[in-house]
Amino acid sequence: MADKTLRKLKRAELLELLIEQGKENERLREQVEELKKKLEDKEILLERAGTIAEASFQLNGVLEAAEAAAQQYLDNLRLLNERQEQICAQKERERS
Repeated sequence: MADKTLRKLKRAELLELLIEQGKENERLREQVEELKKKLEDKEILLERAGTIAEASFQLNGVLEAAEAAAQQYLDNLRLLNERQEQICAQKERERS
């Protein structure tokens, strides 16, 4: 409101304006607090999402290592099997 309008108001009207302003202030403070809480919740969710993505990335590395170990194990089994077959073939030749 303009200064001239405020000067024309009576004391009771000014007090009513102050009370209304106080209520509006309180409402806005509550709204700010609510928005702060929502922001914190979103930040926590973002942190968790980052942590989940990081864990997923690390898990992928673990899975790749496990896959490589399994492949190496299978390769070793094949080699052992081939050697075993060679030994058996050699012993059969020796018997003949």
